[in-house]
Amino acid sequence: MDALKKGFSMAKEGVVAAAEKTKAGVEEAAAKTKEGVMYVGNKTKDGMVAGVNTVAQRTTDQANIVGDATVSGANELSQQTVEGLENVAVNSGLVNQEQGQEEAVAVKAEHEGDFSQGAEQAGQAGQ
Repeated sequence: MDALKKGFSMAKEGVVAAAEKTKAGVEEAAAKTKEGVMYVGNKTKDGMVAGVNTVAQRTTDQANIVGDATVSGANELSQQTVEGLENVAVNSGLVNQEQGQEEAVAVKAEHEGDFSQGAEQAGQAGQ
């Protein structure tokens, strides 16, 4: 019976030793897994920040392009409107052609100044 007890005692010690080694191995594996997950998380975060910054910069660039195109279109439209009104005024006899040309030059200069100033302010606001 003593041999049996001694055998079970040795088996118990072996199981305890194996359990302790397993526990240490699992703890080490968990620590390394945590390090790996943190590393991947940090790299992913860095990539996301860079991606968000790139998207923000491209959005700003596109908004500036749209703003410039809008100002250009508004200038062209106002020029065509002024010319059309000049033609209507001259053709309807409201003004004579010489007077209409002098007024048209004055109005044209005034409108171009308004839109150019607005474009400059819009460009400064976008920056």
